[in-house]
Amino acid sequence: MHLLDWLVIFIYAGIMLGVGIYYSRQNSTPEEYLLGNRRMSPIALGLSLFATLVSTLSYLGVPGEMIANGPMMITQVAAHPLIYVVVGYGLIPFLMKQPVTSAYEILESKLGMSIRLAGAAVFLLLRLGWMATILYATSKVVLVPLMGLNSSTIPWLCISMGLITALYSSWGGIKAVVMTDAIQSITMLLGALATLGVITYQMGGVVAWWPTQWPSEWQEPSWGFDPNQRVSFGILILSTTLWYVCTNGSDQMSIQRFLSTRDPSSARRTFMVAQITDVSVSMLLALTGVAILGFYTANPSEIPANQTIKSIGDQLFPRFIMTQMPGGFSGLVLAAILSAAMSSLSSGVNSTCAVFDKDFLSLFPRFKVSEMEEVSRLRYLAFIIMGIAVGLSMLNLFIDGNLVERCFKLINLLTAPLFVLFFLALFVPWANPVGAWLGLVASVIVAILIAYSKDFNLPFVISFVWMMPGSLLAGISIGSLSSALVGGSRKTT
Repeated sequence: MHLLDWLVIFIYAGIMLGVGIYYSRQNSTPEEYLLGNRRMSPIALGLSLFATLVSTLSYLGVPGEMIANGPMMITQVAAHPLIYVVVGYGLIPFLMKQPVTSAYEILESKLGMSIRLAGAAVFLLLRLGWMATILYATSKVVLVPLMGLNSSTIPWLCISMGLITALYSSWGGIKAVVMTDAIQSITMLLGALATLGVITYQMGGVVAWWPTQWPSEWQEPSWGFDPNQRVSFGILILSTTLWYVCTNGSDQMSIQRFLSTRDPSSARRTFMVAQITDVSVSMLLALTGVAILGFYTANPSEIPANQTIKSIGDQLFPRFIMTQMPGGFSGLVLAAILSAAMSSLSSGVNSTCAVFDKDFLSLFPRFKVSEMEEVSRLRYLAFIIMGIAVGLSMLNLFIDGNLVERCFKLINLLTAPLFVLFFLALFVPWANPVGAWLGLVASVIVAILIAYSKDFNLPFVISFVWMMPGSLLAGISIGSLSSALVGGSRKTT
């Protein structure tokens, strides 16, 4: 990296910390710290929602997936119009009726305290694992090779990145998180455009890197619901739709942004901005993957010895940054990758702090404090949560698969089971706590069996993209049926 690259990175880090300091004096109550007094801009919140859900795993994973396996995975963008209708008009009106800070208070009002605690616990496990994977992937795949460091420095890189994120997110609360997320969204967009521009310029035009025939390493198109294919269009659309519905209908990070707006109409605008930005950046990253593939196909000498394009697909984007980008541009793209990581981490920290405080600590009389003391406690919790995430990041050493598969097999493992609880609470009138517990357990078991069917040497091997619909169907079916059979009160204490 050149001096100019380091300057770009330091300026970026300085801006993030500066935003945190600026908003640090504007949080006098927990509601202001966590929800911005429910009066925040839908556009800023939409950019924040996009940046929250598009982490380093996606930012590096989409080009890596395109390089190694082809465009089948990116066809999921076709699901976004349906996703907007289902979430915008099917879920958001229900969620905005609830006068809550934590999404899991909704579960208590419908199914009792035990289900609220179960939902909150599942969320914490899901997002702590998610943050841990982001820290590990960013350190190992990006920072170590770009900085020429030894892999033994990964824990220290995780600590450094976590500390900076905890600082600005704890100082400024949701306002700082949203504003830095908006800045980071633009940075991610510029980073992808810069990479495309450099490759196109170096190779003499788009025609030079655009494939003229189907690369041998790419999966052949599969347009149905074939469970034997790694990715089929039909099941991918279904799985993508269910992921967005489950995430935006049960995840504190998403619901917290909806609750930070004035009304359902504003919340829908927030979601629309997030969806439009998501599709735009995803398509740009997919094109970036095609361009990088074209570059290394034309320059095979740039690929490390004893490696193939398919085997190191996830590593070629950061490798191109390290070896081919001119001074200043490398810093911009690295800042974009760090933006993808830190925007997700800051949102994860803020949301997990909200859940830990509202769904656990505040339920005990001994932890009841004044509003100012609660804001201080939330700031301390940010560092504790990040410390746990850093510790868990080392577990990624034991997970196989590229970045896209990591997202499905580890991070998304509990997404559908968590939504099962909300579906039963909001849409199944006869649901009760016993049925909800059984539905949750069934959904988790099915998710694990599908995600790791190959690892468990089961007699059947199902593509990981079936995990979402399979676990959701199992959870809702078991939860609804067992609630009807058991009967009893819908809400218990």
